[in-house]
Amino acid sequence: MYSWEATALAQENNVIAAPRSDQHRINDRIRAREVRLIGPEGDQLGIKAVPDALRLARSFDLDLVEVAPNANPPVCRVMDYGKFRYEEAQKAKESRKKSVQISVKEVKFRPKIGKGDFDTKVRHLIGFLEDGHKVKVTLQFRGREMAHPELGSRILDQVLEAAGPLARVDNQARLEGRAMSMVLSPDKKAAELAKKALDAEAKQSEPVPPKIEHSGDEHAEDEDK
Repeated sequence: MYSWEATALAQENNVIAAPRSDQHRINDRIRAREVRLIGPEGDQLGIKAVPDALRLARSFDLDLVEVAPNANPPVCRVMDYGKFRYEEAQKAKESRKKSVQISVKEVKFRPKIGKGDFDTKVRHLIGFLEDGHKVKVTLQFRGREMAHPELGSRILDQVLEAAGPLARVDNQARLEGRAMSMVLSPDKKAAELAKKALDAEAKQSEPVPPKIEHSGDEHAEDEDK
């Protein structure tokens, strides 16, 4: 709300604005003799001596805050500094909430896995993808199973089919030692498009209720009444 104005003014003076810190110089702590002043409504008030700028801020019962100390002259704004710091803290808090820690989860399968176990593991895999995580799908071979890698490829194909459009293949399946693995990442846009297409198809296939038409006799009977 405030920093872009200070940056713009600093750029006009060919000065790169200093990064905003948690602590600004305010009121009597401002060291410059004169400042470029921004009013409480964002209006440009020109270059003012610091005492004059302070008097103006106090007339509004607000603070004089140095928002671009490296500009020449420094840029100050008349504002409620306590409210400004609170709003900045809230923005930082919301930003931290929105940031998602993406990690790589692993789901392991066996070539001769039963249907119940397969469905359970696929549900976990889909849950990881929906949460925004990448998933490493690993197929472990034991003993003579190594002689039939096609069984592993078949399981991985079934996993992809079960995950549907939500899963995008980052790394194709490859055999390393006694394990075959591939890496999937979430493709939420594709999943949303597929869901919309299914919803539209379901809506079109809904039966249309028959239109009830009254015969001429019924109308005549109503008129007699």
